[in-house]
Amino acid sequence: MELKDIERHILSLAERKATEYHKYHNAIEILNQRDKRRISPPPMKKIYVPKEWNVDKKYNPFFVIKHHKKIAKSIFHKLINGTYKPFPPYKKTISKKDKRKSRDIYIFQIPDEAISHYFYERLLSKNKHRFSSFSYAYRNDRNVHYAIQDIALDLKDNPRLFVAEFDFKDFFGSISKEYLTSQFNSNGFLISDFEKKIISSFLYHFEQGIPQGTSISLFLANLACWSLDKKLESEGLRFARYADDTVIWSNDYNKICKSFVFIEQFSKEAGIKINYSKSEGISLLSKSGLPAEISVNKEAIEFLGYKLSSDSIGIKPQSVAKIKKNISYILYKNMIQPLKKPTLVSLTIPNNDKDPAFLSSVMQIRRYLYGNLNEQMLQNYLNGSYKRLNFKGLMSFYPLLDDEEQMIELDRWLVSTVLQVIKKRKELLDKRGYSYSTKQFPFTLDSGSIIGQCRTKRVDGKKGLYAIPSFARIFRAIQEKVITEGIEKTMDPKSNWYDY
Repeated sequence: MELKDIERHILSLAERKATEYHKYHNAIEILNQRDKRRISPPPMKKIYVPKEWNVDKKYNPFFVIKHHKKIAKSIFHKLINGTYKPFPPYKKTISKKDKRKSRDIYIFQIPDEAISHYFYERLLSKNKHRFSSFSYAYRNDRNVHYAIQDIALDLKDNPRLFVAEFDFKDFFGSISKEYLTSQFNSNGFLISDFEKKIISSFLYHFEQGIPQGTSISLFLANLACWSLDKKLESEGLRFARYADDTVIWSNDYNKICKSFVFIEQFSKEAGIKINYSKSEGISLLSKSGLPAEISVNKEAIEFLGYKLSSDSIGIKPQSVAKIKKNISYILYKNMIQPLKKPTLVSLTIPNNDKDPAFLSSVMQIRRYLYGNLNEQMLQNYLNGSYKRLNFKGLMSFYPLLDDEEQMIELDRWLVSTVLQVIKKRKELLDKRGYSYSTKQFPFTLDSGSIIGQCRTKRVDGKKGLYAIPSFARIFRAIQEKVITEGIEKTMDPKSNWYDY
């Protein structure tokens, strides 16, 4: 450990957080400028500053960047002298997906989080070979998509499998400290006394469990599950574990029943309760129509944003609903909401066979699905004219999809939804006395003409800006890149931090 290493980690984290805040600030400014052109009076621009910035300056990345050398020097001396202790973290409560429940995230000051990440990398680099090959979370040699690929291959090779799915209550916050520390000297893990002291300093502020939201907890979560992984492996069970999200499968019913024995043992030893209300239990996964000897049978399972069956890999229904909701909001925000305001700005009114609001909607949906790619770039990549593309939009979170029918169905939904919104926009314009404008593009579009006309419609001489984005088209391009360059070069790096 050297001073320059500490400086580098602190500066790197602070710069990343500063960049994220700049992006947020710029996005708010762009939205505000757009509202000024469309709405009168426009809503007031609001820039939110994270609450923790007001608690201590070392939560503020701009302060840390300016003083990172001085901060690093102070921390380095404390580490050397054995007096280093992170400051108490800021607790932030966030809502879970169902909005009725919440979880606590602990935010350490930037210098302390940088130290946490430094020791996470250090511990992982010398211990990752000890972790199970079926443990995919928080590692630089495994990722979420490797888990999906492994599950999918087994499901497709076996038309009938017994599957066990379970869920833990408050996994991070419930792990017994005694159980955790007992693992430090077990199972061949290489953890020095110095590193044990650093780990203890981060756990000091918590009576139970490990803090969710800091890097060192990621290593500890995998460490805590090592014995469970080993028992499952020794029994010959196949499984995929991503933190506390675990699915286990076997073609042997007796073995799948033993998996629950192992889970219950682990639950008691580690102090983590099983959430029986959310656990699916044991079921038979088989194709439709095949006979089943147990009453709980299904054709697909859901894992980490995907829907997996013996036939295909698709996006799970809950994630599909979220995607549709986001696209619907883009259309509503641009094409419907401005017309419900008491006063309109002239630029929002379609004229000269153009509709800027419709164009904005299409471009924002394209950016949501494709990232920074356009239709021509996708077409050139698919026909071989472009050799390389970087995928950053929504679909880069799903590089292993092979359910093309689901993509085609989403395209049908998108076209149908766009037409419904155009119809509603026409009705609102008619009510305001702008019926003349509804006799031109895009209000003349229908289900038979929308794809072709939007693809060929020109804006200032440029073709393709109105082209309706396609799930199937970006899906085929991503499939091509996965085959030629692999999963890691195709996927969005952020998809490693699963929150689908």
